Amino acid sequence: MTTLEAFKIHMNITDDADDAILAQKLDVASAWVGRIVGGPITANDPAPIHEAARMLAAHLYESREATLVGITAQELPFGVMDMLGPYRAW
Repeated sequence: MTTLEAFKIHMNITDDADDAILAQKLDVASAWVGRIVGGPITANDPAPIHEAARMLAAHLYESREATLVGITAQELPFGVMDMLGPYRAW
C-alpha cells in the first residue's frame, strides 16, 4: 500500500498538521484504485498503481468540494486512468 510518508513526499508536505486528512484521502484513493485494478493495493504492485493512488489522493486533498466555480478544468494527459489502464480488472 502507498504510505502516508510517500504521499507527503509526493505532495511536498514536511509538517504533520494535516496527517489525519492526508491519511483519509489516501485511504479513499487507495480503495478507489483497488476497485479499478480488482483488489487492494499491496507493496508488490507496480509503481504506476501507487503513483495513480497518490495522484488521486492529491486531487482529493486539493479539491475538497464537489464543484469548482470559475475554473476551466480539463483532464491531464497520462492521468490516473491512463496509468491504471494496463492493470484494470475487466
